[in-house]
Amino acid sequence: MDTPKYKRVVLKLSGEALAGDEGFGINPAVIKSIAEQVKEVAELDVEVAVVVGGGNIWRGKIGSEMGMDRATADYMGMLATVMNSLALQDSLEHLGIETRVQTSIDMLQVAEPYIRRRAIRHLEKKRVVIFAAGTGNPYFSTDTTAALRAAEIEADVILMAKNNVDGVYSADPKTHKDAVKYDRLSYLDVLKEGLAVMDSTASSLCMDNDIPLIVFSFTEKGNIKRAVMGKQIGTIVRGKE
Repeated sequence: MDTPKYKRVVLKLSGEALAGDEGFGINPAVIKSIAEQVKEVAELDVEVAVVVGGGNIWRGKIGSEMGMDRATADYMGMLATVMNSLALQDSLEHLGIETRVQTSIDMLQVAEPYIRRRAIRHLEKKRVVIFAAGTGNPYFSTDTTAALRAAEIEADVILMAKNNVDGVYSADPKTHKDAVKYDRLSYLDVLKEGLAVMDSTASSLCMDNDIPLIVFSFTEKGNIKRAVMGKQIGTIVRGKE
């Protein structure tokens, strides 16, 4: 059997991905499919950490556009990520995968607080760790959370799994038929061209810490495993190209 290219990964899922075609809430079939793919990777002895967004339930940006205090709106978004994380944990544990949720905001009746050394220890014991509640601070996205946690736990790569696109394009492929898909990019290219990969804070953090990023679609079963194995899939973004 082939050896995985990456031994410790951070899987980044958008909240919208969990909603599937419904656009809101948690689609049981989608979250089960994600859990099955995570199980497939975990059984290769790959250490898996997950960061989930909350946009399927609440987006802080929308709240602030409604006139809500930005910090309050962002904290509501953090709570939405906790709901998604608990749902994913439940789905994984139904498949027999030991999982821990760690939150950046203390809620001890629900999950562990985020402690870097404890998270690494869980990973070493082959438990899946889900990082919830963002960074615990308003004004930061879950993309930035993924970049920060990847740097903290010394992950080999960030896997950005999408449900509506299979890589990074020069423009939105849904509205621009001539959009070109990139196989490889540098973070400088992403920042310079304003490509919608992750926000600029997250991109800069990944670039500064030399953390590669793979953007791909998880809707085709087995793609998360293919990414971990180092197969050519989606778009890979590195510090230098």
